[in-house]
Amino acid sequence: MRRIVLMVLRLFYIAPWYLFRIWRLSRNERASLEERYAYIKKVTKAANRAGRVKVESYGLENLPGENGYIFYPNHQGMFDVLVFLESCPVPFAFVTKKEARNIILLKQVGDALGSLAIDREDIRQSMQVINAMTDGVKDGKNFLIFAEGTRSKMGNRLLDFKGGSFKAAVRARCPIVPCALIDSFKPFDEKSIRPVTVKLIYLPPMYYEEYKGMKTQEIAAEVKMRIEKTIEEYEKSN
Repeated sequence: MRRIVLMVLRLFYIAPWYLFRIWRLSRNERASLEERYAYIKKVTKAANRAGRVKVESYGLENLPGENGYIFYPNHQGMFDVLVFLESCPVPFAFVTKKEARNIILLKQVGDALGSLAIDREDIRQSMQVINAMTDGVKDGKNFLIFAEGTRSKMGNRLLDFKGGSFKAAVRARCPIVPCALIDSFKPFDEKSIRPVTVKLIYLPPMYYEEYKGMKTQEIAAEVKMRIEKTIEEYEKSN
């Protein structure tokens, strides 16, 4: 919370313009997704700098050559999406839980990128979101979804990944990109405004040929294992 206050105070003079501009872009049908994403990325970088957060990304060479894939990272908190928005070179939409849908700025950014809100307590609505993701990926859109369903409150430790989160990938037969977030909980969870570094590692993708014979629960366990292994290797080397 202290860091959010710091961001707001340091960007107080321009934050209203940022918010208004993103809102306008979300309603401008002539603005391309690339234009919207470029501006949101610019705002995100400014916010992260204001909050004294440095984002380091690795493995960008692992991203598939063509759009139409899904990022599956571990989930540590509200800052996770900001990490992706700063580091990811290609536009993407994200799936958020319905409770977070109307948070100021997150709502405007989500609308601009065509993001989706999921109600995990409503099976029918959840399937509608999965179907929308499937159609979007088939049309060449990229998505980000947190397969844990909720954020881990154990630092860099992971919760189990839910198999249902992988149904869209299976139906679209698209690449699955595991992603390891490291220390992304620190900016907003720690009661400090000291400089902090967050890392995002893009792992080699799982293509359909690799997972087509697996159940969604098996895919979920495999993706979780790859992310855990990556975090463990990082922690051992630092």
